Amino acid sequence: MKRLFLLLLLGICLLAGVLVTRALGYSSRQPTPEEAAPFSLDADAAAKRLAGALRLKTLAASEGRPAEDAAFVALHDYLREHFPRVHAELRREPQGAHSVLYTWPGTDASLKPVLVMGHLDVVPVEPGTEGGWTRPPFSGDIADGYVWGRGALDDKGSVLAILEAVEALLASGDRPRRTVLLAFGGDEEVGGHEGAEAMAKLLRERGVTLESVLDEGGMMLTGTVPGVKAPVALVGVAEKGMVSAELVVAGEGGHSSMPPSQTAVGVLSRAVVRLEEEPMPARLRGGSRALFDFVGPEMPFGMRLVFANLWLFEPLVVRQLTAQPSTNAAVRTTTAATMFEGSVKDNVLPSRARAVVNFRVLPGDTVEGVLEHVRRVVDDSRVKVGVMGFQSEPSPVSRTDTEAWSVLQRSIRQVFPEALVAPYLMVGATDARHFTGLSDSVYRFMPLRLEREDLARLHGRDERVSVQGYASAVRFYAQYLRNATH
Repeated sequence: MKRLFLLLLLGICLLAGVLVTRALGYSSRQPTPEEAAPFSLDADAAAKRLAGALRLKTLAASEGRPAEDAAFVALHDYLREHFPRVHAELRREPQGAHSVLYTWPGTDASLKPVLVMGHLDVVPVEPGTEGGWTRPPFSGDIADGYVWGRGALDDKGSVLAILEAVEALLASGDRPRRTVLLAFGGDEEVGGHEGAEAMAKLLRERGVTLESVLDEGGMMLTGTVPGVKAPVALVGVAEKGMVSAELVVAGEGGHSSMPPSQTAVGVLSRAVVRLEEEPMPARLRGGSRALFDFVGPEMPFGMRLVFANLWLFEPLVVRQLTAQPSTNAAVRTTTAATMFEGSVKDNVLPSRARAVVNFRVLPGDTVEGVLEHVRRVVDDSRVKVGVMGFQSEPSPVSRTDTEAWSVLQRSIRQVFPEALVAPYLMVGATDARHFTGLSDSVYRFMPLRLEREDLARLHGRDERVSVQGYASAVRFYAQYLRNATH
């Protein structure tokens, strides 16, 4: 017994030694901030140019509603007027009705181009909520140190900042060695099929492969990673796919005074409950795992010990992540029942009941795998399973061991030296997914620092960007283009 106890103690000591050694060797993956190149910008003038663009209600066509064609025409005219060097020196190719591709030729045609993206369309304001905005949603007001209006964050702020950076670089006589492509879609909020998808197809037809792609995506947030006090610049290296399963049950109909033991609605309800009670398995992998690889070394020792030894502690970490909706979405294909239809009258039995369950597909899972999961869990021949609307597979996970990643990480640290840079998984969709296959370095990042409460402004009320924050975004794009093209 004593010998067994000693062996157990020895095993514990060896395990503790391994854990501590790995934690002590868990070194930082953040580059030392370098000094950014000099860059001159009139922040107030840049803010005014953004404000003018926000006044144009560029809504893409959606669900029977036509696009605001006149607003898109006005926006393109506005960009020509306010960024004259861009339009004089870059090749401009309209794509579809509202999108545009710019080419800034490099001096070395043997180098792969870099692509920088954004989108010109915005989401509509929910009718009846306009009065709840501090400033009218399409006012483009500049007040209290902010530029207010729909699109300030998503995504005219990015587009205008990119154009400001290129205009300034052209004014300084900058000539990139590597060709720069600017792709601005006009329908990202409704899938990007006529904009980004068409531009990606055009590049494929031309035989173009890209050094890297940079689109909207993660931002700099404080307090999002436990144990990390510094703002974290979240760079999306992948995004989830999507599929909506349609569940339909046929019933006999008739008067509700003589119901069967279970109506079509009852059968369907049980199926939905089963799906909610048995979600797809959670896994810490891809962009979500890479996030902790990059921020783990910056944590206090106790947490560093955990993340340096995920071979042992991963089940514990996953359990913690699945406890909250925001982090649960990062580690599993999520299940969301969103629509339910039954009878048209309270005293009529439904002859047909229908539900829609939306799944956001984790990289590594597939759309077909999700549908197989639905059929297996529901396990009821009375429930017919189909697919509703748009579907997409999850994107590949972009690499973080390439020169393109190093350029992006270094650029962020030059302009925002206080920020830690880390990859992560985007749970929403961006236009970047259409460029899968053109580069293994597809990144999603918006150079803006937000507080947690600001996230509700995305697609919500009081969308705004600070004047100084917007100026920093312009400086970032200028620095990034210098680093990526020279």
